Amino acid sequence: MEKGKSNCKNKNKNKPAPSSAITLEQFVSTMAPLIDLEKDAEISVSMNSAETRSLDSAQKKGSTILNLKCVDIQTGLMGKMLLEFQSNKGDILPPHKFGTHDVVVLKPKKADLGCPALGQGVVHRLKDSSITIAFDDVPEECLNNPLRLEKLANEVTYRRMKDTLIQLSKGVLKGPASDLVRVLFGERPPTMSKKDVSFTPSNRNLDHSQKDAISKALSSKDVFLLHGPPGTGKTTTVVEIILQEVKRGSKILACAASNIAVDNIVERLVPHRVKLVRLGHPARMLPQVLDNALDAQVLRGDNSSLANDIRKEMKALNGKLLKAKDRNVKKDIRRELKSLSREERKRQQLAVTDVIKNADVVLTTLTGVLTKKLDGLSFDVVVIDEAAQALEIACWIALLKISLFMLVNCQPALKGSRCILSGDHLQLPPTIQSVEAEKKGLGKTLFERLADLYGDEIMSMLTVQYRMHEQIMNWSSGELYENKVLIEAHSSVASHMLYHLEDVKESPSTEKALLLIDTAGCDMEEKRDEEDSTLNEGEAEVAISHAKRLVESGVRASDIGLITPYAAQMLVQVVFLKTLKSNVDELKEMEISTVDGFQGREKEAIIISMVRSNSKKEVGFLSDRRRMNVAVTRARRQCCLVCDTETVSGDKFLKGLIEYFEEHGEYLSASEYVNE
Repeated sequence: MEKGKSNCKNKNKNKPAPSSAITLEQFVSTMAPLIDLEKDAEISVSMNSAETRSLDSAQKKGSTILNLKCVDIQTGLMGKMLLEFQSNKGDILPPHKFGTHDVVVLKPKKADLGCPALGQGVVHRLKDSSITIAFDDVPEECLNNPLRLEKLANEVTYRRMKDTLIQLSKGVLKGPASDLVRVLFGERPPTMSKKDVSFTPSNRNLDHSQKDAISKALSSKDVFLLHGPPGTGKTTTVVEIILQEVKRGSKILACAASNIAVDNIVERLVPHRVKLVRLGHPARMLPQVLDNALDAQVLRGDNSSLANDIRKEMKALNGKLLKAKDRNVKKDIRRELKSLSREERKRQQLAVTDVIKNADVVLTTLTGVLTKKLDGLSFDVVVIDEAAQALEIACWIALLKISLFMLVNCQPALKGSRCILSGDHLQLPPTIQSVEAEKKGLGKTLFERLADLYGDEIMSMLTVQYRMHEQIMNWSSGELYENKVLIEAHSSVASHMLYHLEDVKESPSTEKALLLIDTAGCDMEEKRDEEDSTLNEGEAEVAISHAKRLVESGVRASDIGLITPYAAQMLVQVVFLKTLKSNVDELKEMEISTVDGFQGREKEAIIISMVRSNSKKEVGFLSDRRRMNVAVTRARRQCCLVCDTETVSGDKFLKGLIEYFEEHGEYLSASEYVNE
């Protein structure tokens, strides 16, 4: 069989939808209560929770950070104020659940829970010992006192999802763009062009599987899935699809679940001089894409210049108003100011409209699609990256930008309503707070549902990976992707090792791609803290010790990542590792995070601290195949597992992982790393 081709192509063609297919009506009725459950779960861990009766309990839950001082104020991000906060004690921040782009409020430290905020902002930057927030405005006279930050539940997102369900329930299937909706709910089979679409690549370095996928995407009449296993150049392929659609004259809405994924696409498109605009809050964007943000482009537009001229005129009139004493003169000035104010707003709106209307590609997050700035616009193609990490209802926010606009305006689908979804349903699923909502199906993504529904009929899988040593890749390929389609390591990475890096010497620590450090029998059992989180101090020490050995061999600390597979409940473990790290100067630049934090990322060396060590052989969600797939495949040249093999081998999936590392890598006892 030819590489990159599946032997079951079109196996579902003209077959009825499986009995598990969900109808639009079933989807709406199922999702509505689950969204409420998820919203309640998020609120319960925020400062809005009735259970949070004290500031101390709020800090323990990670929803607030107490006793802060403002150490720096800068102006940036298109006029936003950037305030940097540190602990009053001058040490690292306490455990918290704040992340970049989270919405927060600033309050005096001793103010009551329900007191008004000094300001509301967005987390711009996080470090071990500081947090930087972007505000529109904060009274500077209040910043000399002890402060606190509170994380807010983002109820706006849930309201937008509920509104989308309401729109879906209003009979979209009757509209002129209904064909796409019918396909996505299994009521009509998907269609492809009878002939493969040929194209001239903008990127000359595309491999055979990428070219096949792009051709199939361009051939789709309604829906296409791009399946990109780790390191296979999924974003590269998405960008080429967008460039080809621009050449065809399509207007494209490109979205993703996260801001970072949207920015990655923007970065890749910019060198091709595509007319694009990035929507969203500037604090949520990477610095290198700010020139492409709507705000920046509006400021450069003619209508914005006119609006500035009007504001200058208004400023002069306000000066005259203060000096005027005659009542009639004041009345005339106020009338003129009112007229100028209307004209200024009109010019600003025209400036926004001009930028978006002239763009071939509009980029934003899925929930950002509902901005009023896109009202009255329709798109030929919706591209959703990270679709396997996005809630299905969030995808519909973007998809209805085609269907509903044409329904309301009775416009024909000139080029056909099409969507292209990119992702990997064998990596991390959407993050869901409510256990009940997840069990009842909130976590089932549109990408996964369509993959089950139509399979290879609408999907192409990328089969050449450009990140990992082949020994790292082969475990993932065999265990997760079952070698149904042969995934090959590109020659540039297939055998690369840590000691091939500049200034890195060959040593026992750098000469293997796979390394297993076993804590069994070393008296390193897991512990529980007061918040019932799991940690393992001995294992943390071993992981840090291996990182030290790598640095001593010449590996840059910034090329090392230390991962624990646990998410929120492992917060204490992550902070403990950071505390250890802060005492080791040469490891200052090493990145420590959860698996979720490393999704879409990579490092030359990854150390995975698996934490669980107990006589009952309980492993919790370590056995989550997708989470472990992401953890292992973040590594380029070396993946090191630190674990109690007796505990984790109690799980069949993890036992296979341990056996693979033992067979193909180096086995060491953790006792060799103790007290270094």
